[in-house]
Amino acid sequence: MTFSEIISESLKQGDSVKNLSAPYIIISVSVALLCSLVIYFVYKKFYRGAVYSESFNILNVMLCLITSFVITTISSNLVLSLGMVGALSIVRFRSAVKDPLDIGFLFWSIAAGITTGAGLFPFAIISTIIIAAVYIIFSVITTGRKTYLLVIKYYEAADESIRNELRNIPNTLKSKNLYKGQSELTLQVKVKGNDTSFVSKISDIEGVDSAMLIEYTGDAL
Repeated sequence: MTFSEIISESLKQGDSVKNLSAPYIIISVSVALLCSLVIYFVYKKFYRGAVYSESFNILNVMLCLITSFVITTISSNLVLSLGMVGALSIVRFRSAVKDPLDIGFLFWSIAAGITTGAGLFPFAIISTIIIAAVYIIFSVITTGRKTYLLVIKYYEAADESIRNELRNIPNTLKSKNLYKGQSELTLQVKVKGNDTSFVSKISDIEGVDSAMLIEYTGDAL
């Protein structure tokens, strides 16, 4: 096969790729960028974890855009799709995702990229808006009550007084450690707003060595 024949054959195989006009590509990338920016701002504004990661949020934007043009390429040419599937099969990701909500945002970015790359622009935009609205509603609903870990070190003589102080606060026992003449109590407590005055009251109880409040994100214990 001569060089000209090879070029001619490759052009025939790439006919479907050439059907992707510049306006279509611009619209596809723009819709993917719009969806990814919605995900970016929702994650940044309503993030509920302990430490916000800007790099992870930027990853959501990149992931949506990358998935979009990968799906566009796969759907436009069968030969390219087989080659890309083979190339992607050697990729390995080893970064651990600690917060389950982060996994949800990753799937959201991938789903937005897939629907955009497939040319389902209205579906991608509407679905992104609906998911954002649902997440915001749940974030607002659960904002009024926060979950903390309350760690109390005390002597057994203060046990009854501590229990009386905690009666009006929803709590769940996580652990209780006994030392020589001293105990360490770890409780999961739910607090309305920022009212943490009960910590000072517990600290003032005679026989309490220390009382510490830690924001609970699900990673500890």
